[in-house]
Parts: sequence; C-alpha cells; structure tokens
Amino acid sequence: MATFISVPLKKSSEVDLVKPLSKFVTATYPPGEEQAEYLRAVEELNKLRKSALGRPLDKHESSLEILLRYYDQLCAIETKFPFPELCLTFTWKDAFDKGSLFGGSVKLALASLGYEKTCVLFNVGALASQIASEQNLDNDEGLKSAAKFYQLASGAFAHIKDTVLSALNREPTMDISPETVGTLSQIMLSQAQEVFVLKASADKMKDAIIAKLANQAADYYGDAFKQCQYKENLPKYFYFQEVFPVLAAKHCMMQATAEMHQSAMANQKKKFGEEIARLQHATELLKTAACRYDEYVNVKDLTDKINRALTAAKKDNDFIYHDRVPEVKDLEHIGKASLVKATAVQTPLSQKFTDLFENMVPMAVQQSVSAANSRKSDTVNRLVGSLREATNLCNGVLASLNLPAALEDLSGNSVPQSILEKSHAIIQQGGLQSIEQLIKDLPELLQRNSEILDESLKMLNDEESTDNELRAKFNQRWSRTPSGDLYKPLRAEGINFRCVLDKAVQADQVVKERYNAHCEMIALLCKPENELSAAIPSANPAKTLQGSEAVNVLRAQLAQLDEVKRERDILEGEIKSVTFDMTTTFLTALAQDGAINEEALTSSELDSRYGTHTQHVQQNLRRQEELLSQIQVSHQEFSALKQSNSEANNREEVLKKLAAAHDSYIEISCNIKEGTKFYNDLTEILLKFQNKCSDIVFARKTERDELLKELQQSIAREPSAPSFSIPSYQSNTPAPTAGGPNAAPRTVFQQQQPQAKAQPPARPPPPNITPQAASASVPVSTPMPPSSTNFPPVIPTTGPSQAQGPPYPSYQGYPGYYQMPMAYNPYTYGQFNMPYVPYQAQGQAGYPGAPQQQQPYPYPQQPQQPYYPQQ
Repeated sequence: MATFISVPLKKSSEVDLVKPLSKFVTATYPPGEEQAEYLRAVEELNKLRKSALGRPLDKHESSLEILLRYYDQLCAIETKFPFPELCLTFTWKDAFDKGSLFGGSVKLALASLGYEKTCVLFNVGALASQIASEQNLDNDEGLKSAAKFYQLASGAFAHIKDTVLSALNREPTMDISPETVGTLSQIMLSQAQEVFVLKASADKMKDAIIAKLANQAADYYGDAFKQCQYKENLPKYFYFQEVFPVLAAKHCMMQATAEMHQSAMANQKKKFGEEIARLQHATELLKTAACRYDEYVNVKDLTDKINRALTAAKKDNDFIYHDRVPEVKDLEHIGKASLVKATAVQTPLSQKFTDLFENMVPMAVQQSVSAANSRKSDTVNRLVGSLREATNLCNGVLASLNLPAALEDLSGNSVPQSILEKSHAIIQQGGLQSIEQLIKDLPELLQRNSEILDESLKMLNDEESTDNELRAKFNQRWSRTPSGDLYKPLRAEGINFRCVLDKAVQADQVVKERYNAHCEMIALLCKPENELSAAIPSANPAKTLQGSEAVNVLRAQLAQLDEVKRERDILEGEIKSVTFDMTTTFLTALAQDGAINEEALTSSELDSRYGTHTQHVQQNLRRQEELLSQIQVSHQEFSALKQSNSEANNREEVLKKLAAAHDSYIEISCNIKEGTKFYNDLTEILLKFQNKCSDIVFARKTERDELLKELQQSIAREPSAPSFSIPSYQSNTPAPTAGGPNAAPRTVFQQQQPQAKAQPPARPPPPNITPQAASASVPVSTPMPPSSTNFPPVIPTTGPSQAQGPPYPSYQGYPGYYQMPMAYNPYTYGQFNMPYVPYQAQGQAGYPGAPQQQQPYPYPQQPQQPYYPQQ
C-alpha cells in the first residue's frame, strides 16, 4: 500500500512564563503558603512548556502525552490568569512554509493564550499523525493504534477549524487557517478509514463489508483531494504539492479495492459479466495510479492480485458461462460504510492530567469576589458614615449651646472640667505640631502619586505614537492590533485615578481651610492650665444656679446622650468586624449555572449579614434626634435662669470656640490620617498600574520588533523589478542627414578646468558602406578622406578613471552606423599617418582585403581613460 501522510510540527520561540505569572501571583495573593504554592506551580508550568515545545519530540505516545498535558493545563489556567493584561506574546512559525534564501519562514507573534492553545493543538494533531504513520500495520494492535491516532488528529484539526478565528480575532497563518486544517482533518479521516479497510481484510471479513468500507475511503480521499485542489492558497505549499498525487492515487486504489471485493460478490451471485466489468474497471484505475503517481505509491501487489482474478474470470466466462460483460456506467453503485469519526476535543485530553493550579479560583470568581468586597465596603462605609455624621452633628449642637461647659462654669472663674479634658486630649495626641507635620506631608504624597500616574500614561502615549507612525508607514502590512484599542481599559483606569487624585486635592483644601479657621483656638487648648485660664474671660453671675431643677434635667439628658454615643462606638466596631467569604458561593454558582450573578448573590449575603446592624443604627440615630430636641428645650430654660451680661457672653463665646476647636482638631486629625493612609494605599495601587503599563508596553515592543523583522524578511523575499532611466541621448534621436548616417550623439559636459588643454582633432566620420561596396576590394593603404562634418569639441574629464555609468561604446548606434573599436585613438590617426583599419561590427561581413591584426604600435599611447565624459 501507499505511504501514509503525516503533518509536520509547528515550531515556537521560547517564552518566559515565570516572570509575568509570578508578578500576578505576588500582586494578587498575600505572602504565605498559598502564594508559595502558586509560585512553584508557575515554575512547573514553565518546565512543562519547555518539555512540550522546546525540544524535538519522538514519534511516540509518551511525547504526545506531554503535549496533551500542556494543552490541558493551558485550558485549566485560561480562566485563572488575566492573560490579556499580562500581554504574554507567543511566537509560532508556519509549519509548511520553509522560507526563502533571504528570509526566514513565515511566523506570527500574538499576545493571546487562544493562539498558543491553537498552535499546541495543531502539534497534537501533527504528532498523532506521525505516530499513526509509524505503526506496524501487519498486526492487529498496530492497526487499532493507527486508527485511534488518525481519528485524534482529525478531531484536533477539526476543532481548530471551528475555533481559530474566534481565538485569534485576526487572520491566522495559512497552516492554521480554517481551509488548511479542514483539509488536514479530512485527510486524517480518510487514512483512518483506510486503516479499517486493512483491518477488515486482515480479519477476512465478508467482501460486501470490505467493499463498502473501501468505497467510503475512496469517497473520503476524493473529498480531501477536491479540498486541496480548489483552495486558492494551499497549492503554493510544497507540502501540499507532494500530497496531491498521494490523495489521487489513494482514491484510485480504494476504488479499485472496492471494485475487486464487489466483483467477488458478483461471482457469488453468478453474475460473471459484472465480475469481469468490475475487475476491468479496477485494472484501469490502477493503471492510472501507476502511470501518473508511480513515484508516490506502489500498486504492484494489488495490480497482480486483480489481474489474476481478472484472468481467471475471463477464462471461466469464455469457456463456460459466456455471460455478457456490461458497461461500467451500467453497474450498480457500491454502498458505503463509515467506521471512523473525528475524536472530539474535550478536556482533559490526557488521562494523567493534574491541574497545577487546582486550588486557584477562576478569574470570574476572583472578579466577583472583588466586586463583592467592593459592595461590602460600600455598605460598611455607608453605615459607619451615618454614625460619624450623627456624632459630628451632636458635637456641633452641643458646642453651639456651650454644653457641657456651661453647666460646669457656674462659678464663672475657673476653667470648666470638660475644657480641661479636651485640652489634655489634644496635648496627648501631639497638639498643633502633629497636625502641621501631617499637613506638610500631604503635598509630597500627592506629588509622588501624580508622578507615578503621569509616567505610566506617558509610557502608553509613547508606545501608541510609535505604533501609529509605523502603521502609517506600512499601512495594511502593519497587521497587529492598534495600541489605541488595546490601551482603552488602561486609559479608562488612568482617568479614574486622575479623578480620584483631583477629589483628593479638593478634600485636602477643605481640611486646610478648616484647620486655618480653628488654628488659634487649638493653639490655646495646647497651653498649660494657668495660661488657658488667663485667656478665658471671667464672669461673676448674680445668682447661683447650683441645685436648680433645670441644671439637673440638663445634666441627665447629657448623660443619656453620652450613653448613645458610647453605643454608637460599639456599634461601629461590630460593623467593621463582620467578615465573610463569597468564594465558595461563587464557585458553586459557576459550576451549576456556568455563570455568576454577582449582584444578586452579594446583595442577599449583605442583607443577612448587616440587616440587624442597619436596624440598630437607625434606632441609635432616632434616639439621638429625640435627645437633642429635649436638650435644646432644657437649654432654653437654663439660659433664661442665667443672668446675662457682656462679660458672661464673652466668656461663653470663648468656651464655645474652645469646644468647637477640640471637635475640629479631632476631625481634622482623623481626616489627615485617613488622607495619608489613602495616599500611601494609592501609591501601591498606582505602582501596580505602572507595572501593568510597563509590562504591556514591553510586550508590545517585543511584538513590534518581531513584526518589523518579519516585514523586512517579507520585503527581502519579494522580487524587485529593476527600473532603468532612459539616457537623454536615447530619448531625443536626430534624423540622419542625406549624406549618410551620423555618429551617435554624445552628451557634452562643460566643466571648469584649472588649465586650458589643447583640443583633439575632429573625429572622422564612419565609412559610408553600401552593399555593392561591401563586395568590392578596398586597398588597405588608401587613406580615408578627411571629414567635412564638424563635430562639437569634447572636453576630457578629470574625474576618476572608474566609469560611473554604462559606457557609451555599448550603444549600438543608428542603422548603418558602426561603432569604433575600443582601442581607437584619435591622436594617432593623421599625426603618425597610420592606415585606418575598418571595424567589423557583429553580424557584418568583413571588408575585402582587410589585413591581419597587427602588433601593437610602437608609438607612445595615451593613458587609458574614458575619452568621453562619463555620466
């Protein structure tokens, strides 16, 4: 039988998976056992790729197992790493294009994991075809293995045909284009069917079954040949030029095999004429295969077998049966039976596959967890924010009423105890200096973050500008994804960071204005008690309010309000301490439904976790609102009992300012600390953003260099048509004079010479030769008549002796004009009275009586420089 067809492997360039994947792991997972486990898995993945693609593979099932494991691992990690953001560039060469002398083979570099998967699956099909072709088809085990591997190869190529365009989002190389892999899938299926024909023959199955199997194999080979023949781009490959005749020969051989076994069926049915017709048709098919494709297939054994059967059938029919032999077109069609099917690609393909990143959750789950954490933070911030807002409102109301300082300052001389406590609290927290230092640090933190963001966006802008320039230069040849489209998510992220920084600047300005408004009173609270007492105006009330009912009621209400504030602090701590993990919930949803409805699942979980806390917050706010209303009414009664005078009013005003300064200090200090933490956290986020921009720009630069190299090679492979400019002496041709042909016109260059030189004598005209004169004898000693035609003088050049353009003597001249010999020297003629030797042009009969070539003249010769100026 004929040799089976196998597919060559694609070759890949080396790719470092460790650096980008490790960066993602360290940035996503905190230091610990989990991170260390994933980093080890990244190292193992890199080793697995080198084993699968970085070395020649043996045509053995163990090598195929490595490829299958690597493919399964790629499918497993596709959802666990953000490969579009990592910008890992994979470079693969065309499997069939062997390149040219001046450029390498065609290759494509893409930052796409789908491209890597497609190329690896192509190698799976290619190696499976090679392993199947190496099987021993003389035993049953080899036949089974060959059929299995051919069907695996067919399934791999068929899967690429269905998925390559969506996986790459661009035009692929020809070897993995849908047309090519579709043809390869059909070829592999045809060979698998042929293997079953061989197995049926070896198992001595019925002729009817073998005939149907062989007819189906012939049909498969015919379809494969048609696909190869009618695809525009496939015939250019040397590989397919070799495959065409094999497919055609296999089609003939399988058809002949089917006819041979069908003839045996006809013999069993006593249809001896049909038997002979089918055997004759089989013989003609094999003659065609042997005549056209003898160097590709060997049909001798099959031909001998059919010839023996045909000879025996004719002998029996001629001497015994005398059955009429029908025409081939009148024969009944042979049935078809297919036992092969392309193996579907369903991961895992390897029976020994173990996911290296089994414990890592998919990116969809990671993104959902991140979104859930964001919703949780929003809920916590909303609840805590409402509590803090209520606290600020309470402090503001009490400060405006000068409470509780008004109740403690009934004597009018000493510093109220609440003011002293506020002063001690401010001093313990660092006083005015701590706030001033924090405020000074804010601009530096802001500038650092702004510089990181500006540098990140500048990298994107520079690379995009370079990409646009090259796109404008190469037009459609610059086939990679535009940088502007690729950077849209990063630019949107950068705009978001810019807005965050702008809002932070506004918040910083508000804090500074509030600090400036209360700076004086805060400084007063930082002073010792004696200086603080001296700074507060004294007042002597007219009557004492000690023990009055209004004072007691007001103190009781303030105590209840303090209790509400303490409950609020406890409630805030409980809200912040709530923790839960949505990973398991999202994984379950992804496994059951294939998708995650993050908003619904997170909202349900948040309601169950924070529902009770939300109710407690609302109750606390309502209780504070009621107490503040009661305190305001009681304070009005208290104010009516107090004796009002200017000194008392001044003292109360100062005490209010001191209380407000304390509250502002606490709020400003908290705001600045939060701002400092915000800028520090933002710096880490911006550094990650900068690394992301740097990685994608580096990947784009590598891809750009590869594409430029590929374009240079493709340009070098293109044939260049030389273009020659027509010399001026050929573009304008003067008409010949009536007296005879003129010499070829020469371009005269007027150059400035340092010294005047003597002009050479005029060049004599060429001889006027007629056909009659050519046959006459011309004496050699007869000198040529002097020329009556005046030619323009020619100035010899002083340039380099090396000719800079095409030499003039190569010009053929006008009809009837004969070129002068290269050794012609105008100075010697006439001066030394030498005889003129006619020049015999190519294709011209010599002059009669022309002397033999003479020895070189013994006279001095001129230097060998071009006489006419060279262009």
